[in-house]
Amino acid sequence: MGDGPTMIEKVVFINRCAKVVKGGRRFSFAALAVVGDGKGRVGIGYGKANEVPDAIKKGTANAHKHLVSVKLKGDTIPHDVFGEYDGGKVLLKPATTGTGLIAGGAVRAVLEAAGVKNVLTKSMGSSNHIAVVHATLNGLRQLRMADDIASLRKA
Repeated sequence: MGDGPTMIEKVVFINRCAKVVKGGRRFSFAALAVVGDGKGRVGIGYGKANEVPDAIKKGTANAHKHLVSVKLKGDTIPHDVFGEYDGGKVLLKPATTGTGLIAGGAVRAVLEAAGVKNVLTKSMGSSNHIAVVHATLNGLRQLRMADDIASLRKA
């Protein structure tokens, strides 16, 4: 991609997995990463490797492959939305300028990467990082602009 340096990359969570072998435990790592350009494009990636830096590299590379565009209204979102994915449920509400990003870890990472500055959020259901991140993205993908909907109704 040509827009390399402008991308915001965040590692949401690193999970250490242990496989018990004859000589003891063999550890591997899984990294959940979020990338975005801060202007409405955001992607989520998951990478696994035997070393942490490699897992992060794979995760961010995977996230770059899965970029989606989301509709933003200035530095907030156009309307209330409820995103769901597996057990993760995330409620996103638009907020006035100066409110800031009221969000927990996994939700915050996705919204920062997408470029949302003022929003209220509540994460319900599962606290599993992968479910929460995907639920947030699911919510962002449901966003529509008022004029888009108006033009659809006319047609």
